[in-house]
Amino acid sequence: MSKTIMTVDDSASVRQMVSLTLKDAGYAVIEACDGKDALAKLSGPVDMIVTDLNMPNMNGIELIRAVRATPQYKFVPIIMLTTESQASTKEEGKAAGATGWIVKPFKPDQLLAVAKKLLR
Repeated sequence: MSKTIMTVDDSASVRQMVSLTLKDAGYAVIEACDGKDALAKLSGPVDMIVTDLNMPNMNGIELIRAVRATPQYKFVPIIMLTTESQASTKEEGKAAGATGWIVKPFKPDQLLAVAKKLLR
């Protein structure tokens, strides 16, 4: 059975790139344009979430907090995919419950290596 990964980003081109990278590797992908959209689409089994940090309506950190507060998704790996690489922002992400951090622009094989590691 293929694993399902949700990608959350307000940039359609980034979503598309993440989506294509993951689909080519055999993952099922759910796309969301911001945190609110992601929460609305979180219903069935989701094995991993890849989220941007800076988004309208609900940012990545708020999304992580909301996901971590939901029993069903409490332990789902969440990767921040963002242009932010400041230590303080990373700390905030970690404190909220982020599993890992990938800085944009990302390399497709980097993303797949992380997915593979977290989803075995």
